[in-house]
Amino acid sequence: MLEKCIGFVKKEPVLSVSVILAAISSFIILPSEKYMRYPDYRVLSLLFCLMLVVAGLKDAGVFEYMAQALLQKVDSLRKLVVLLVFLCFFTSMFITNDVALLTFVPFTIMLFEMGGFQKYIIRTIVLQTIAANLGSMSTPVGNPQNIYLYSHFHMSSAEFFKYMMPLSVASALLLIVCTMTVPKTAVKSSGEKTEKIEKKSICMVYMGLFAICILCVLRMISFEWMLLITVVIVLITDRKRLAEADYKLLFTFLFFFIFIGNLKNMESIREALMKIIDGHELILGIGFSQIISNVPAAILMSGFTHDAVSLLQGVNIGGLGTLIASLASVISYQLYAKTDGKNRGRYMLEFSLYNLLFLSVLILITLILY
Repeated sequence: MLEKCIGFVKKEPVLSVSVILAAISSFIILPSEKYMRYPDYRVLSLLFCLMLVVAGLKDAGVFEYMAQALLQKVDSLRKLVVLLVFLCFFTSMFITNDVALLTFVPFTIMLFEMGGFQKYIIRTIVLQTIAANLGSMSTPVGNPQNIYLYSHFHMSSAEFFKYMMPLSVASALLLIVCTMTVPKTAVKSSGEKTEKIEKKSICMVYMGLFAICILCVLRMISFEWMLLITVVIVLITDRKRLAEADYKLLFTFLFFFIFIGNLKNMESIREALMKIIDGHELILGIGFSQIISNVPAAILMSGFTHDAVSLLQGVNIGGLGTLIASLASVISYQLYAKTDGKNRGRYMLEFSLYNLLFLSVLILITLILY
């Protein structure tokens, strides 16, 4: 039993921490009906529905079709790397950073092994990871922390894009510069015809549901209607998809909501945290992200500040840095670690150097602009 618990903690460290913190705080603030007011049900509903939609679109082959269609136009290694990196950058804006990496990193590994370009696998995957983490900060639905903060602080779309778009543009330009370090080695196109999307009806269903999720993000329909419509349609058309939602992430959010709700009811701790965080949201958002990753950092700090913009920028930029700063980065590393001829040491070296570069530049840009 103890070994199973230790194994679970190693496999799901963030979820485990959230459970432990919620449990400890519950001994101080005893469970009552006010616990029902702690969770942000709109955020949980949006996360759940988007998980179902993205899983459905992925199963329908939408992302593979898009990648194959674009690859037909590639004739050099540099163009291939640029394409693979920016596939992660742009798709993460809508399907979240972790899903973008789960979709395109294995695709990258396969292409490079087939083409004999293993020398550039690490650099490409590292840049894809950075691209997914930074592309996802461009939209309110790009990653879990954006979904949460956008809802929690009742931000408008105009306000969100005003403060995040300059950082996204700077990120894209820096990614272009970094991909220029890859040589223009000729790459032969496979010449194979792009496969069609076979599950067109399912694809249309999920595209429609994605539109409903976006309407909810824009506050044009309530989250209750979005949740009801999504669950009913998935139950009727594709009920097995319900098992593919990331329930561990949802429970991580839930337990952090409980922990933060309890902290707010501890007056001395609440006042101390507000004094510490007030005016330091950007730097602390980056710092906390390095230790506990950016999603928990966003949830934790949001309860003790009113500066939504600095916190939003901090936890998104904070996805750069250490491997655990963004859990999406862990996904890329695990996928690479399964390849033949892997070099974990070199991967961590390149990962650290590129992350330090991007982190330094974006902090500097943020301090200058804002």
